[in-house]
Amino acid sequence: MSRLLILVDKPEDWTAFYPTEDLISAQDYLAQGSQQEDNTPTQVINLCRNYRYLSYGYYCSLLAEARGHKVIPSIQTINDLGKKSIYGLNMESLNKALNKTLSKNPELAQQVTCEQELSIQVCFGRTRFEPLADLARQIFERFPCPILSITFRQGEHWLIQAVKPEGLSQLKTNEEDTFAYALDTFSRKVWRKPSLKRKYRYDMAILVDPEEKLPPSNTGALRHMIRAGRRLGIDVELIQKRDYTQLAEYDALFIRETTSISNHTYKFAKKAEMEGMIVLDDPNSILKCTNKVYLADLLAKKGVPIPETHFLYRDRKDTLDFLVNRNQFPLVLKIPDGAFSKGVVKVSHAEELVTQAKAFLKQSAIVIAQEFMYTDYDWRIGILNNKPLFACQYFMSKGHWQIYNHAGGKSVSGAFRTLPVHEVPTKVLKVALKATKLIGNGLYGVDIKQSGDRIVVIEVNDNPNLDAGVEDAFLKDDLYRLLMEDFLRRLECQRLGLSL
Repeated sequence: MSRLLILVDKPEDWTAFYPTEDLISAQDYLAQGSQQEDNTPTQVINLCRNYRYLSYGYYCSLLAEARGHKVIPSIQTINDLGKKSIYGLNMESLNKALNKTLSKNPELAQQVTCEQELSIQVCFGRTRFEPLADLARQIFERFPCPILSITFRQGEHWLIQAVKPEGLSQLKTNEEDTFAYALDTFSRKVWRKPSLKRKYRYDMAILVDPEEKLPPSNTGALRHMIRAGRRLGIDVELIQKRDYTQLAEYDALFIRETTSISNHTYKFAKKAEMEGMIVLDDPNSILKCTNKVYLADLLAKKGVPIPETHFLYRDRKDTLDFLVNRNQFPLVLKIPDGAFSKGVVKVSHAEELVTQAKAFLKQSAIVIAQEFMYTDYDWRIGILNNKPLFACQYFMSKGHWQIYNHAGGKSVSGAFRTLPVHEVPTKVLKVALKATKLIGNGLYGVDIKQSGDRIVVIEVNDNPNLDAGVEDAFLKDDLYRLLMEDFLRRLECQRLGLSL
């Protein structure tokens, strides 16, 4: 179970709020350095009166990081907020968001134009000034600090003039309720009676998108994960994109959305890594697996068998001309960051190859062209911590050459067969393990085609499907137990300073 510490310069700074056992003075916290090392996961909320260089507030965040505690604000945030020349560089997108908000709220724009300057207070990403609530959240995500004062000034356009950290003593009476609510929302542990909540050793978040059409895990699987985690002493909760600012409350993150470097899933993984959390998929695995160009190049250079592969370049025609002249069809063209069979097409003749390649090259500077290998099914070997976890055969969608058929605006998948790992051909397992060892020690799904004695890796997925009724069809509850046991192993290793 992680621990929460709320730091203030003096206990009387907290008199406006409910008493809490989590409160500690800055001096007492700093003095703990002489005590025996404590490996309990700790979240520190630094509410000192100021964070000036070499002040108590500054040292509290500095030593919190040195002790391996998760602290808000971090030293980086303190330093960034202390130098407008630095934080000003990060304001372009926020300024655009500000002007967009004003353009959508003419009454608000007219109101603030009369003043030519506007200041709001933001507590853990929340503000009493509702029209700018979304912008306040974005600023807090950029500069995570408990209390921020933000000043906007009108010139040719509205600009964020200043972002400054503030202390509890600068809260007005009508702002104290906002702060209390924001803090309570930010940290689930504040002001809760321990007897009302079962004691868990660790807290884990599973990132999901309820609106995703093809999520990596269905609701049944998510329920199994929560149950398996809690049986092992891990309090598992589902979070969404909007919960980014609360991520540091947890000890581990499991991403159950389709990952991409260009969306929030990678942002969540990076933040979790920076906070010292256990995270699957880790950012490095996302980087390596979500781009098929990188993956194909890596596998080929390391001797992992893949289909014959060529890279087509936007500004070079030699490879495309070679494939046209060679006239060996069909071929498969792939956009580097496609998923669930999207961005993948089969071309059957030279004219179709040229047309589709030009269309794809408008989206990406490099496109993959691979030989077409038809099989009735693809192997999917689930690997966790360099050990086989599950094995499935995914059959092609009826009347189609892929597992997923997106024709007609609907996504239809083929049948499946789940079987014990020991029934998988040894060659298939060896190739799968060889591929994932190049990526890391996380959770992966290796797609493999087998034609006679020939075995090739199609791709390595960094967040493979774990669906109730499919991947768990053989192992049942044991699949989720094994998954959560590995999370527990990682958490315990981290706590004890051992290698994962």
